[in-house]
Amino acid sequence: MLVDNYLKLANYLDLLPAGLPRTESGVELRILRQLFTPEEAELAVHLTLIAEEPKVIAYRAGMRVNEVRRKLEEMDLKGLIYSVRGKNQKLRYSIQQYIIGFWEGQVNRLTPQLVKDFEEYLPYFIDLDLWQKVPQLRIIPIEESISISTKILPYEHVRQLINKHSNFAVVNCICRQEQKILGKGCDKPEETCLSFGGSVERNTRLNIGRSISRQEVFDILKKAEESGLVLQTANARNAFYICACCGCCCGVLRNVKEDPMPASRISSPFIAILDNDICSGCGTCIDRCQMDALTLNNEKTILNKVRCIGCGLCVSTCSTGALSLQRKPESEQPAIPISLSGTYIKLGQARGKMGLQYLIGLKFNSLKDRFLSKFN
Repeated sequence: MLVDNYLKLANYLDLLPAGLPRTESGVELRILRQLFTPEEAELAVHLTLIAEEPKVIAYRAGMRVNEVRRKLEEMDLKGLIYSVRGKNQKLRYSIQQYIIGFWEGQVNRLTPQLVKDFEEYLPYFIDLDLWQKVPQLRIIPIEESISISTKILPYEHVRQLINKHSNFAVVNCICRQEQKILGKGCDKPEETCLSFGGSVERNTRLNIGRSISRQEVFDILKKAEESGLVLQTANARNAFYICACCGCCCGVLRNVKEDPMPASRISSPFIAILDNDICSGCGTCIDRCQMDALTLNNEKTILNKVRCIGCGLCVSTCSTGALSLQRKPESEQPAIPISLSGTYIKLGQARGKMGLQYLIGLKFNSLKDRFLSKFN
């Protein structure tokens, strides 16, 4: 009976946009068992992608409201589900995906066994062909790499993304925490994951991160640039977080780096160009590149464009100006949905899930259960 709870949860999570692919070893079930109690696994399948009040979830699960509210609060504290506080100050809860979702919720609470299972499962979870079609993340170039003459859209400009908001928080990087547990990784800064907008309230309420000022945000971004970290944000124009990533720790970049053509796998509007006539061959850019797109031969830098993800890290420290960012041709420009929900709908549909009938049913059932829960 207890095993059935985890099987049901695994199957339910696989219906979500990013999915939860099954394996012969059952490593995904081992991960769920470490994170969810049997009771939490049983309750989780009654949450949906639509944030709802505890009374609605209790009605759907056939449980008492107070019991469900308590369990939801506990699951939220454990980073397993997502909560949002509406204008009426009532908490509403929704299901979370595995990645990006409740795995990131395990920041500051990782165990060696959980990390071991995560590493075993990661190659099964990340499908680069699917990622290329509908990535969950996109690259935004570091500010120092953008010239005045370069055409850049508001949602591609890190400062404009930040200036749209007034509340900010910073969270530790779970990827660097994970690699440190394995005795690998790097010594780059750990407190680098930035959130803004609606996610700040939850991150500070649950002590996942700490509240910071706008100036502290820019200070962290400056430190990230100096440390050679790639900036990634949600693949949506209305983004609410920025991650500062490295090719040795980030689960996504690690997998992309192993591909022979990272440039085609990553959502990025830019690519680096190199003027060999003025290149001094100093080699600074080679250590900065997280995708090994730059090499040195006979004291001259060689740029392999199929490996360039357009992050701009090589440009900001090029003393001669030999490296710069160039906008890709229109035909190679990635489509950026307005909202993250639009990205997830496209992702689900690319996996053969979340068709029109599913989306209509999801909305209808939520409205129905909200109405009926009033009389329960």
